[in-house]
Amino acid sequence: MKAIVWTAYGSPDGLKLQDLPMPAVGEHDVLIRLQATTVITGDCEMRRLDLPRIFRLPIRIYNGYGAPKRIRLLGQEFAGTVEAVGTAVRDYLPGDRVFGATGFGQGTYAEYICLSLQNSDNVIARLPENLAFDLAAALPVGSLEALYFIRRANLKENDSILINGAGGSIGTIAVQLARNLGADVTAIDHSDKLDRLSRLGANTVIGYDRQDYTLTDQRYQAVFDLVGNHSLGQNLKLLKPYGRYLLANPTLGKLAAGPLLAAVRRKRLVTGVSSRTPADMDKIVEWFENGIIRPVIDRVYPLKSMAEAHRYVDSGQKLGNVVIDIALDQTT
Repeated sequence: MKAIVWTAYGSPDGLKLQDLPMPAVGEHDVLIRLQATTVITGDCEMRRLDLPRIFRLPIRIYNGYGAPKRIRLLGQEFAGTVEAVGTAVRDYLPGDRVFGATGFGQGTYAEYICLSLQNSDNVIARLPENLAFDLAAALPVGSLEALYFIRRANLKENDSILINGAGGSIGTIAVQLARNLGADVTAIDHSDKLDRLSRLGANTVIGYDRQDYTLTDQRYQAVFDLVGNHSLGQNLKLLKPYGRYLLANPTLGKLAAGPLLAAVRRKRLVTGVSSRTPADMDKIVEWFENGIIRPVIDRVYPLKSMAEAHRYVDSGQKLGNVVIDIALDQTT
């Protein structure tokens, strides 16, 4: 099978198209012929090892200090068709259309992936007939993370929320979910993305390249920070009493100081990652079918252009999702 192999930490040039053996199907495994995957910011951070310091050395020790050896295929999101199943699998059959995410195990930058149903990092769901593969591949990570944090924002109708980094895969879904709850949404991102964020439902849009959002006198019930480019204090002061600061990708320093500082200021710090349960995947499908959420597709690349796709995501220009159409490689 064709796959994009991660051969070196750092530059996208370390992503090489190679032929690999087909994965073996174990007793509890599902072999999926992939039609689409994505390049998310987390993939690029993993490639560069641009991670919190506490994780960098352990990942190098686990995966190879000088070059990747254990995890050789990046990629977390997928959509495709079940090719074969293990003898103990009862929930899926060959021919089923599915989508999902792999978590830390990565592996979706390939024509096929074999996932164990016993691995809690893997989440798989059936794909509705009205959901195309490219849109489906762009749903899992952004929607699951947005669902996790928007739930914990505890928003009620007419509550206000500020979303910093609203133009990414998580942020674009978070805008839609918050608006569906009746919240007043302020979206922060580069000025080039503001028109699309308004069309997604944001009530107020602010370009970080033109204005520092932390200097406003407005106070919010929740601040959802997907970027982390301002201090804890600057974000906490934007909250109403007992408001919630939702912090994705926190630094070690913010994790250490955040809860105490938030408590002193009568605020609450919320971090964590999504649980990736089948129930949550079913909720995402329900929202899509009811028109509540729809992933934003910025660009589509073939598998062989993976390095170019990574460069684009690295540039920070991405609005929503960058999709890799693996089926395009299979037909050319």
